[in-house]
Amino acid sequence: MKEGRDGSKSTSVSSLPLILDIDDFKGDFSFDALFGNLVNELLPSFQEEETDSSEGGGIHDGLPNGHSRIPSDAAAKAAAQGGAGLTTSPLFPEVDALLNLFKDSCRELIDLRQQVDSKLLNLKKEVSVQDSKHRKTLSELEKGVDGLFDSFARLDSRISSVGQTAAKIGDHLQSADSQRETASQTIELIKYLMEFNSSPGDLIELSPLFSDDSRVAEAASAAQKLRAFAEEDIGRHGMSVPSGMGNATASRGLEVAVANLQDYCNGRFWAFWRLHCFSFSLSAPIKVTYICFVYFCPCLELENRLLSRFDAASQRRELSTMSECAKILSQFNRGTSAMQHYVRTRPMFMDAEVMNADTMLVLGDQGSQVSPSDVSRGLASLYKEITDTVRKEAATIMAVFPSPNDVMAILVQRVLEERVTALLDKLLVKPSLVNLPPVDQGGLLLYLRILAVAYEKTRELARDLRAVGCGDLDVEGLTESLFVAHKDEYPEHEQASLRQLFNAKMEELRAESQTESSGTIGRSRGASVASSQQQISVTVVTEFVRWNEEAISRCTLFSSLPATLASNVKAVFTCLLDHVSQYITEGLERARDSLNEAAALRERFVLGTSVSRRVAAAAASAAEAAAAAGESSFRSFMVAVQRCASSVAIVQQYFTNSISRLLLPVDGAHAASCEEMATAMSSAEGAAYKGLQQCIETVMAEVERLLSAEQKPTDYRSPEDGMAPDHRPTTACTRVVAYLSRVLEVSFTALEGLNKQAFLTELGTRLHKGLLSHWQKYTFNPSGGLRLKRDITEYGEYVRSFNAPSVDEKFELLGIMANVFIVAPESLATLFEGTPSIRKDAQRFIQLREDYKSAKLASRLSSLWQSSS
Repeated sequence: MKEGRDGSKSTSVSSLPLILDIDDFKGDFSFDALFGNLVNELLPSFQEEETDSSEGGGIHDGLPNGHSRIPSDAAAKAAAQGGAGLTTSPLFPEVDALLNLFKDSCRELIDLRQQVDSKLLNLKKEVSVQDSKHRKTLSELEKGVDGLFDSFARLDSRISSVGQTAAKIGDHLQSADSQRETASQTIELIKYLMEFNSSPGDLIELSPLFSDDSRVAEAASAAQKLRAFAEEDIGRHGMSVPSGMGNATASRGLEVAVANLQDYCNGRFWAFWRLHCFSFSLSAPIKVTYICFVYFCPCLELENRLLSRFDAASQRRELSTMSECAKILSQFNRGTSAMQHYVRTRPMFMDAEVMNADTMLVLGDQGSQVSPSDVSRGLASLYKEITDTVRKEAATIMAVFPSPNDVMAILVQRVLEERVTALLDKLLVKPSLVNLPPVDQGGLLLYLRILAVAYEKTRELARDLRAVGCGDLDVEGLTESLFVAHKDEYPEHEQASLRQLFNAKMEELRAESQTESSGTIGRSRGASVASSQQQISVTVVTEFVRWNEEAISRCTLFSSLPATLASNVKAVFTCLLDHVSQYITEGLERARDSLNEAAALRERFVLGTSVSRRVAAAAASAAEAAAAAGESSFRSFMVAVQRCASSVAIVQQYFTNSISRLLLPVDGAHAASCEEMATAMSSAEGAAYKGLQQCIETVMAEVERLLSAEQKPTDYRSPEDGMAPDHRPTTACTRVVAYLSRVLEVSFTALEGLNKQAFLTELGTRLHKGLLSHWQKYTFNPSGGLRLKRDITEYGEYVRSFNAPSVDEKFELLGIMANVFIVAPESLATLFEGTPSIRKDAQRFIQLREDYKSAKLASRLSSLWQSSS
């Protein structure tokens, strides 16, 4: 904000109007700053006056509305002087000046806004004009750019056309140069061919190329080309190569050239050249002799010289010289002699100490028994050494020979056929299937484990050699051929090994059983019946499975074809089935033997009725011992059945997890193995079934003994003495239920599924039948009927734990039939109206009523039975 036009401040706003400038609103505009600039010219004078008045006489408080707050005593004094005509100054004397200032500012702000609007309108017009010019310029630029793009496209097309033309010209020039080079070489070859075809046996007047030692490679290449062309020409015209130098003339085509080229390649030229060089020092007879020797004893002197030179360079590790010789030698029989010579002279094939070191590294000291782990470590170390050696040789071969793959194939083949085969022959001595090696010396299993280790490590060596490089050699097939003799008889050795392990384990278990049996001397007969028998062990079956699993892993290793693998796996798994079946069947039969011995003990102490009391007491004591033996044998057999089931489950799980997936690829193999498994386990199932039947016989024999010993006639015919009836089960019932609860506890855990259900159903049925027969011996009155009903309830509650619905139904019907002893005679007819199936058993029960004859129930119910029938 500007001050007055003359630059001086004025105390009154009306004396000098306020001037605002547009620049005041530019930049960081603040309304507070604008307002302060407007009022700062007026407010300082008011602040000074306020300060003076406060110093002169009174302190008053200002209110927000512009009035002052006067103290109470001052107010009273002012009221008292109200009529004295005193005048008071206004509280805000600059209000009018500020109001005028604000009005002037508002007016000037309106003027400024109009000015700004005018400027904005002008700027808008200018922007519109510039925008139209800019659009016009952009349109012209776009047209120019499109023209440039068209020009560049034409230029690119032209460049492509020129490039293609230049490429065609270059191809023609290259073809012409190649043809010129070929024509030049052909002219040279024709000249050399004419020299060789000049006269038979004349190798002296040849070009310097064929006599210069420094150009041997070039001479050998040219001679080979000339020889091939001449032989092809002769073959095309049906001519034959002359056998001697004098049998051909120059006029018969190229036969002379072929003969001379053959002589040159065989070394006769070098002999003639030497003869020509020092013939002046030879006598005539010696010269003739030398010529005859050269002619009639053709040698490969050129090739031998090159091989000698190659050997010398190899000993000095001069790779460049070796490479030069190898290239020259490749002109002779494709370099095979050089390749074989290089491989044959490697230290690993020439040094006998290397072979001895290999044997010592893998087999250890002579006479010591090797272990598969030692063999594995030894082979890993040896094969790594061989691989490293071959890798070093491969570097030399790649730098020297023009066909390194062929050399590597020869080298790797010789490594496998000589060095590896020599070691395997000492390591893998095939045992005889007639005289098996002893188990304490490892048996057949040691041979099979070492065979598997050697086969696996040798295959790894083959893969490593393939990675290093072996040309077109089928290194995997060659490795397989090293083990053909062992793999052909492998299935027989594997099965023989499993049989040997099984027999050794059985001998060990029999020895342990005899040791335990000898320790039972002095015990009671009942305690030793079951303890002297060797129980089935799940640990032993697990060991069988572990052996078989190891054998299956070897089958997978040695069998590459699915059909062969399935056949071997099936044969090995069949061994497991046979061994497990034999083991658990023998175990069950031994447990059955204890049941038979317990049954024999029971029968030995069955006495008649007319015996003395002393004999009866002795027989009862013996019967108790026989019962204890029976209970012990029952428990032993149930444990055997439980372990048998666990063993079969282990075999089935092993078949599912490991065997079935190997058999599925071959049609019918899986089904055949399942059938063999069922057949193998059938013998064990038969032994288990017979043993369970014997268990039922054992339990029922003891139940019958307890009933006979504990049941009293007065239990069911208590005297009618007015006393309250006894609602407790009879002693015989209590003893029988306690015995069943104790002895059958093991069967609830030993048996599972359908086996458990069938066993308990059969036992419940036999118990029902035995109780019926037992009660036929007694007479019942109503109180005895109530006691019988209580016994039946007790039996029924116990057999309910069998979870056999048919048995529960039988005992429920028994409870109904027990009512025939309780109801009055005239109510008997109504008892069986809803259950006609038990009328036959009920008829026998009614005959046991105490009042059967006195109440004449036979005649009373005869009409009922006839009508029901």
